[in-house]
Amino acid sequence: MQRSNVLWVPRIRTAASVTLQVALLAVLILIFFVRAPVVSGLSMEPRIENGEHVLIDTLAFRFRPIKHDEIIAFRHDAETPIVYLKRVIGLPGDRIQVVDGRVFRDGLVLAEPYVRYPDHRSFPAVTVPPHQLYVLGDNRANSDDSRAWGFVPQSQVIGRAVMVVWPPESIGRL
Repeated sequence: MQRSNVLWVPRIRTAASVTLQVALLAVLILIFFVRAPVVSGLSMEPRIENGEHVLIDTLAFRFRPIKHDEIIAFRHDAETPIVYLKRVIGLPGDRIQVVDGRVFRDGLVLAEPYVRYPDHRSFPAVTVPPHQLYVLGDNRANSDDSRAWGFVPQSQVIGRAVMVVWPPESIGRL
């Protein structure tokens, strides 16, 4: 009987060691590759609301290019610590135009089911330059975005918004 107890000790130590290593790896990933800033503003409502914390994957675009309609986190101005969340409407080479609130990309109107609060203004057509993005908030009536301050350099992109992580009733939404 004593011999069987001795055989389990190395297995328990191995399991504890693996568990500890996985936990340490998870903590390192959270510290260095994931952020969860608090949202300040109304520009992404109703998808993301003021006061919520959004998980940002800072590795996403190191392994693949940014895609249309993704919600990204970026700094509009390198000198300010403010992190913006907006939806990517235009990639380099895209021609973007806003007519009576309808967004056209390369001459085709975009279906935008995520826009609940439209803005009926028009903006002239622009072509997104290399290494730049054209971004808009989902709350078009209350969003400071590329319509106001132009393109976002891809070098200013921090990562991709993954999901809301706080408050508890909103966890997982995005």
